[in-house]
Amino acid sequence: MSRSRTASAPASGTASIRDVAELAGVSVGTVSNVLNRPDIVRPATVERVHTAIKELGFVRNDAARQLRAGRSTTIGLVVLDVRNPFFTDVARGAEDEAAHDGLSVVMANSDESAEREASHLDYFETQRVLGMLISPIGDLGDRLERLRAAGTPVVLVDRTAGNRSLSSVAVDDVEGGRLAAQHVLGLGRRRLAFVGGPHDLDQMRDRLAGARAAADGVKGASVEGIATAGLGFEDGRRAAKALLGRPASERPDALLAGNDLVAIGALQVLMGEGGLRVPEDVAIVGYDDIDFASAAVVPLSSVRQPRELIGETAVQILREEAEDPSLEPRQVVFKPELVVRDSTVGRGAQG
Repeated sequence: MSRSRTASAPASGTASIRDVAELAGVSVGTVSNVLNRPDIVRPATVERVHTAIKELGFVRNDAARQLRAGRSTTIGLVVLDVRNPFFTDVARGAEDEAAHDGLSVVMANSDESAEREASHLDYFETQRVLGMLISPIGDLGDRLERLRAAGTPVVLVDRTAGNRSLSSVAVDDVEGGRLAAQHVLGLGRRRLAFVGGPHDLDQMRDRLAGARAAADGVKGASVEGIATAGLGFEDGRRAAKALLGRPASERPDALLAGNDLVAIGALQVLMGEGGLRVPEDVAIVGYDDIDFASAAVVPLSSVRQPRELIGETAVQILREEAEDPSLEPRQVVFKPELVVRDSTVGRGAQG
């Protein structure tokens, strides 16, 4: 059922995609799909949208006309670490969604280097890409807002925009950290350590904050923050070796990792060099639930993110903003899910 049509129609040619959506009683994304991929929309909805387009005199803007003419068909994607399967899956989702519109995605790896990140942004800007998706290292607000103001849509990936000046697609990392900590606390663990970093990454700060919030009020519970230089296997291995240098009574009985790669690296060292039993001596929870998590020597409990859906949604938003630059930025936040495996409950104990 469509919304009531009480608003007066804008002057011919001035209507926006949002006006069309409101008049037709659908979302902006649905209007965009009708314009670009009508085959996936119900015929009755297509007809309703086209009726609204005619009534409002909606005309697609220059960005859309360039898209139809075969120009500006590339989307730039800048990720923190291309070796991390999380970003590979995000890129796959982005590519699949972009391919529906004849667009291509070019991925660049910042490798957690601000200098490389700036270089990639410069390159994509000079190439006049249709838009950019980025998982930034630090605060790039001013630079990215200038890009958007100049007509290049920008969507943050795996991070929210603090002042809501840019669109973003992310997961509620505070909730993810809370889920991980709450799980091990429920198993009776009290000496928790969050291993991951660097801690100036918003994702790491949020996950640590969520873990500490879960521990607040739980008698005898604490969450130690252990920063790492990066988020790879070796970072997890180094952190685990440092923990093995402590007296047994001062080691955590639960380890919450910043991602699955850190968790697997730590798992290898704790069980191999340390001879510890997982989960009997130390429970381990990863983050992302990449394919390697279930295939680890001890299958890894992990906080799952909808990785491909993040990429797909980011491209959808970018396409909508290319169609109508007047759209207000929007933030999409998905809820994480805890996947419980042997690294916390032990083999066969999941029921």
